[in-house]
Amino acid sequence: MALDKVKPLKLESPDTGGTENDQFPTSLDPSEDYVECRGIVLDDETHADESTVISRDDVDMTFKDGNNTTPVTLTALIAGTGGLTPTAHRLLRQLIHFIDDGPAEGFASGAYKETTYSGIKATAEVWWESGSKLKKIVSLDTTWTGIKKTTEVWKVYDTDGSTVLATVTDTITYSGLKETSRTRVIA
Repeated sequence: MALDKVKPLKLESPDTGGTENDQFPTSLDPSEDYVECRGIVLDDETHADESTVISRDDVDMTFKDGNNTTPVTLTALIAGTGGLTPTAHRLLRQLIHFIDDGPAEGFASGAYKETTYSGIKATAEVWWESGSKLKKIVSLDTTWTGIKKTTEVWKVYDTDGSTVLATVTDTITYSGLKETSRTRVIA
């Protein structure tokens, strides 16, 4: 669909903040004119409401829409967090929140860890939302060569408990029995 671009009519004079006297009605010049208003309401062909607003509140520019009904300031959005609060950040399903040993702050109590072994070596660790084991949160699969752990594969799951959101694979090298390096692949 082509956009119907329109220009507001303007009334400009030096006594209202302009730089020149324009006769009314004059079309706004997009290369030099600013529209003075408290905010704007954005509508589309099916919504003519006040759900999507860019506004000013004292010295703050604010944004809200149907999915974010509490206005968020521009300062919060550009503060390096995208408006993400510390509480919301703890809830993110990012592997950094789980490595080294499962879910912690920001997740509901009652998470359940299941470990699978081959002999005495742990080969899989899965954190579930609960002991009913319906939804995975994070898992670690380990491959062994003899007595050496050679790969670790971390996976973090979406809230459905099965969709993998991210995978981190470490390939481990040794000198004798001592780990000397890891190569990490993030997918």
